[in-house]
Amino acid sequence: MATKTVTGIRLSALCPKFLHTNSTSHTWPFSAIAELIDNAYDPDVNAKQIWIDKTVINDNVCLTFTDNGNGMTSEKLHKMLSFGFSDKVAVNGRVPVGLYGNGFKSGSMRLGKDAIVFTKNGESTCVGLLSQTYLEAIKAEHVMVPIVSFDRQRQIINPGESRGNLKALLTHSLFSSEDKLLAELDAILGKKGTRIIIWNLRRDKNGKTEFDFDKDKYDIRIPEDLDEATGKRGYKKQERMDQNVPESDYSLRNSAKTICDRSHGRAF
Repeated sequence: MATKTVTGIRLSALCPKFLHTNSTSHTWPFSAIAELIDNAYDPDVNAKQIWIDKTVINDNVCLTFTDNGNGMTSEKLHKMLSFGFSDKVAVNGRVPVGLYGNGFKSGSMRLGKDAIVFTKNGESTCVGLLSQTYLEAIKAEHVMVPIVSFDRQRQIINPGESRGNLKALLTHSLFSSEDKLLAELDAILGKKGTRIIIWNLRRDKNGKTEFDFDKDKYDIRIPEDLDEATGKRGYKKQERMDQNVPESDYSLRNSAKTICDRSHGRAF
């Protein structure tokens, strides 16, 4: 049932299936990754570096994005996990890339069904979950985003209110204990920063992830499917009509350099 205000007017609701529908705006997986890179380099976050990697947690292949930006409060993290909220403004002439509060949701849910966000802002640390698997498991009618905050002494802030959030995180994320959540926060080496872990990555009809993590250990690639008859690559960006496909269409390292150079004038 839709929540009502004190005036009895119903609030608009958001169906969990929209998480997938919204992600289909990205036909090319690197454009989804570009959303997360742009978020890290936006002036409100102001990350100097972002590390993108593949890891395996509990037999789940994951993509990780770790930056050394300003981190977030629990309120800001909640807005990031929600739709249509954006506090982004230009800082010292640097204009943010996204203004509509949708980039993280569309990008992360394009890459995988589930994402957990760890963030440190120097005063507190927070963990939040955006998960299609979780919403399906609890048969949610609306999108719900469990969030837990810790103080500098690593004690849960507002433990009574956080009990249900913590239970959801430990039951439906890759981390089954509070200690494991806190240990993952240590992967953010500085006092500030954000780490995103995405799992249940999109797979093809043969069960393989759409990324090739093996060809080059220093790169994340899109497999280069070859047409045996013509010898030409079978995959390319949907909008690309020519047959001369640049390496950046297949290589995240090359693609990320292009994204950062074009949007921010920084090397990746």
